Amino acid sequence: MADVASQFLITIGGILLLGLLTSALGQRTPLPRVTLLLLFGVAIGESGLNLIPELFTRYFEVVAAMTLVMVGFLLGGKLSAETFRFSARKILLISLSAALVSVLLVALGLLAIGAGLELAILLGSIAAATAPAAVLDVVVESGRGGRFGELLLAIVAVDDAWGLVLFSIGLAVVLALRATGTDVSPLLFAGQEVGGAVLLGAALGFPAAFLTGRMRPGQPMLTEAVGLVFLCGGLAIWLEVSFLIAPMVMGAVITNFARHHEYPFHAIEGIEWPFLAIMFVLAGATLEVDALAALGLLGATYIVCRTAGKILGGYLGGALSGARPATRRWIGLALLPHAGVEIGMALVAANAFLDHAQTLLSVVVAATVMFELVGPVLTRLALVRAQRSART
Repeated sequence: MADVASQFLITIGGILLLGLLTSALGQRTPLPRVTLLLLFGVAIGESGLNLIPELFTRYFEVVAAMTLVMVGFLLGGKLSAETFRFSARKILLISLSAALVSVLLVALGLLAIGAGLELAILLGSIAAATAPAAVLDVVVESGRGGRFGELLLAIVAVDDAWGLVLFSIGLAVVLALRATGTDVSPLLFAGQEVGGAVLLGAALGFPAAFLTGRMRPGQPMLTEAVGLVFLCGGLAIWLEVSFLIAPMVMGAVITNFARHHEYPFHAIEGIEWPFLAIMFVLAGATLEVDALAALGLLGATYIVCRTAGKILGGYLGGALSGARPATRRWIGLALLPHAGVEIGMALVAANAFLDHAQTLLSVVVAATVMFELVGPVLTRLALVRAQRSART
């Protein structure tokens, strides 16, 4: 017992102290702290020195879930009525365009190199989503929010819902092509994941908007905020709905209806970074870097076409919504991070279509490794360039 406790506490302490170091390095190098933490995780994880105790990596999913529900809650806070009053057209058109164009280009690119129609549709539908935790942390760390950063976070918040819907449509199309019975019901999947999460977030958000922040006027206490977020995440996982969308909806409801709050998200922002640090180090430690060696033409095409899809889709959505030239030029590049949600989609598709299971998982895991490491760097580049363009 003592040995287990010592390993666990030493690992947590080391990771948190590393978080301080990476914050300092991130301010002095082109690499954001997210990428630095991932690289450190790779170095000390299974693909490197194998220093992280197995006991600790066993709880990666729990740490990731705790972190992502806080990220969802904070992103929901960006979806205020004021934000939508000034940017609703941009948020919806850019997020939808970036998602749709990514799906289309990945599917067409895979067909062009000889991949089958079913595989092209499945991988294309997985390409739509963006990793919210990495984008949020890069925006917060860089201190380069401004109008572009606020718009980016609102787009990422909506993006996850589009990704789930488009993935469900992709599953339905492949099932229709096969015209055979299966255990997977794509419409039920979309309705449960998205609709159920919206209902859960609203059911918790409305009473929370009225009740929280009464014991200490102005903002919820830390205990209130964390309790609500973890309760929402736990119920979402138990009910098998999206544990990212549910707290996001709850956050949006609270920020729009809690009139007595000065700022309902301050308490969560105070403790979010330690969880992010632990999650990203563990994510790096569990990344299968060997998958990059087996990337092949299929994986390379997926990466290139998804990158082009996000950039072109972001530009098109920006043009249609009347966004500023700097927003059109850089918003797609900022949406490249790719993480856990996509692997979850690949697992669902692999279980539904066993003949494509190995290919789906290999391509998505390899692409995730690449986008996890490079995506945050490009997000930071986009933030810097967009801010520089806004000054000129």
